Amino acid sequence: MGEVDEISTAPTCRYCQRLRGDSPSPDFCSEDCQAAWLADRAEVRQPEDHGRSARADLPEIAPAESLTWLGPPPGAFVKPGHEVLDAVVSFVSRFSAFPNEHCAPTLALWCAHTHIADRLYVTPRLILDSAEPGSGKTRVLEVAQFLVSKPEMTISITPAAIFRMLINGPMTLLFDEIDAVFNPKTGGNNEDLRALLNAGYKRTATVTRCVGDAKSMNVTRFPVYAPVALAGIAGGMPDTITTRAITMHMRKRRYDEVVEEFIEEDVEREAEPIRADLETWTTRVADDVARARPERPDGVRDRAAEIWRPLLAIADAAGDHWPETARKACSHFVLEAGPQTVSTGVRLLADIRQIFTAQATDRMVTAELIRELHALEDSPWTDLQGKPLDSRRLAKELDRYLVRPKDLKVNGKTLKGYRIDGDNGLADAWSRYLPPLDPAATSATSATPQVDGTAEAHSPPGPSATSATQVADGRGANEPTATPLTSAVAQVAAVADETTQPPGEGR
Repeated sequence: MGEVDEISTAPTCRYCQRLRGDSPSPDFCSEDCQAAWLADRAEVRQPEDHGRSARADLPEIAPAESLTWLGPPPGAFVKPGHEVLDAVVSFVSRFSAFPNEHCAPTLALWCAHTHIADRLYVTPRLILDSAEPGSGKTRVLEVAQFLVSKPEMTISITPAAIFRMLINGPMTLLFDEIDAVFNPKTGGNNEDLRALLNAGYKRTATVTRCVGDAKSMNVTRFPVYAPVALAGIAGGMPDTITTRAITMHMRKRRYDEVVEEFIEEDVEREAEPIRADLETWTTRVADDVARARPERPDGVRDRAAEIWRPLLAIADAAGDHWPETARKACSHFVLEAGPQTVSTGVRLLADIRQIFTAQATDRMVTAELIRELHALEDSPWTDLQGKPLDSRRLAKELDRYLVRPKDLKVNGKTLKGYRIDGDNGLADAWSRYLPPLDPAATSATSATPQVDGTAEAHSPPGPSATSATQVADGRGANEPTATPLTSAVAQVAAVADETTQPPGEGR
């Protein structure tokens, strides 16, 4: 075998001489080595020979075949980003009937980010759920597997297998039938998997394990950062995962909604050039995306802003209609996606604020407050695990928010009740856990206070409509309007309509 053949078939990298591993190139272990090899040969020769002779330390034997590039060769044509993403949207829409116009663009952005996940600090989880089977969740994953980077589609996998698979870098995990994994009614527990999925949305996440036998045990940190999509029946997903996710609520197709037949080998073949364009373009803009701090829609903040940042940055890099399309999708999934599960405590705070605002009062005795809560239409307060809400349960729920009953003077008697202002009042909890009230939602007339004190100190005059709104917001009469919260409670009415299970007694 000649010298040229030995070079071209060697399992080591041509530049650093280390093993090429699973690199797709027969010549280099990484793009960095490839670029360095080319840079060495492009160097200007020393002045003394005016570039007439080659450097002695650089082998001049030509490769047996043309170099295999890991990325696009310099000067290669790269499609514009908006055309690449548009092609992804068109492709996935051929096989799925999405419930709204925002799902397909969001899926395209999510698929794009998987190709540069190793350059990002955060990867949003993608959740596909539905009320009933046969709603197209699995089909979305089946199509997406041919568009994402390094897909691993699975129904059952252990945490140990996951973090060993991720040793060599992020891969895209596509979980189907995840409801069977986490649903406690079917015996689902999997706390280790839940913790792994929770932590792994950030690049710094690791799982620590002891590796080796008893005589040579070492502590090893395994990286668990990876893009993840999860599909399953709604209701079984842990809240700690949903807060790190973009959730698409899939529905059964109507009879007039037609999609193309899914033949896997045909779909794989047709998806390949689209996936290649997606990988090529995202690789080209990866550094810009990683450095970007995109403007986000009003009301999107905290973790929602964190998980949407890479998708908005990719949309900005794509240009054309994509910056606007992505922000509309972000607003939809974060702010307008319909009622979301809220805790019993937040529901209680919202209902109490509704009662205080309707009564235009700043205080109320416990017995009267409980009667008003029981009277609310569609409220859960008459049946909490088989028992109606009483003063003891009310105090226990509110105490978690540092709201505690106070002594109130009522017709010469001292009774327990709750106030808006003051230490352990409701105002602070309302301002932290609920959005501000719309002033137009309050009555234009004053109402008679629920508590008639026997002394002026305990019998404030009935507040005006404006002051009632400000007090109910927890802002006071002279404080500026607070920034709207972006929690699961988008509106007070939405909170009041949402029925949730009470927290466990141990909380």
